[in-house]
Amino acid sequence: MTLSNTPFNPSDRPVINPVFLFRWEEQEQAYLLLYPEGIIKLNDSAGNILKLCDGELTLQSITEKLKILFGDDGIEDDIYNFMEVARGKGWIKAKN
Repeated sequence: MTLSNTPFNPSDRPVINPVFLFRWEEQEQAYLLLYPEGIIKLNDSAGNILKLCDGELTLQSITEKLKILFGDDGIEDDIYNFMEVARGKGWIKAKN
């Protein structure tokens, strides 16, 4: 599994890196990324974005769904920026 350093394209299908387990934790009232070395507690925005990274939806589809849920108040750039940060941290990758 190779992580790409090129930016995401709208047609890319992001998927959570299988090293991580993504889940909702009721006790924490937050989404978590679990991995062998620890736990990452995600804020609401990050959790809502990552729960759509199923390897089937394109980045464009994810963005459109989030615009419907949260309003199109200039969030597209924020979504793309988060996705680049998440990929840089190894949380997600583009599914081939």
